[in-house]
Amino acid sequence: MEKAILFLMPLLAVALIITPLVICLARKKQGKKVNIRRSIFANAGSFIGCMVLMICIMPVFAGAETADAETAAEAASGLAQGLQYIGAALSTGLATIGTGIAVGRAAPAAIGATSEDDKNFTKSLIFVALGEGVAIYGLLISILILFS
Repeated sequence: MEKAILFLMPLLAVALIITPLVICLARKKQGKKVNIRRSIFANAGSFIGCMVLMICIMPVFAGAETADAETAAEAASGLAQGLQYIGAALSTGLATIGTGIAVGRAAPAAIGATSEDDKNFTKSLIFVALGEGVAIYGLLISILILFS
C-alpha cells in the first residue's frame, strides 16, 4: 500500500500542476475568453499546494520505513537538507522575480526621464541599480543558507 502511494503521489502532483493549463487551453479552444493572470495564480497555487503536501506527507512514509533511531536521524537530516535547498532556491527565485518587476518598471521610466532631460540620468540610474540590488541580496541569503 505504501509503495503504491509513493508511486501515485508524484503522478498526482503532476496532474494537479497541469490542470490549470489544461483548463486554460480547453477554454481557449472553445473560443471563450481566457484570464491569463487567473491561470498563472491557479498554477502557482496548485504547485505550492503540491509541494506543501509532499513535504508534509513524505516524512510520514519515510518515518514508517525506518526502524531504529540512527536511520530515523539520517532521514530527518536528509529532510532538513532538502528543506535547506528549497529555502535557498526560494530566496534566489523570489528575489530575482522582484528584481525583474522593479527593473521592468524603473528602466522605461528612467529612459523617458533621460530623454527629456540629460541631467536626470544619474538619478534614474540609481533607481534601476537599487532594483537590481534585490537579486544580489537574494543570492547572498541563498549562500548563507547553503553554507551555514
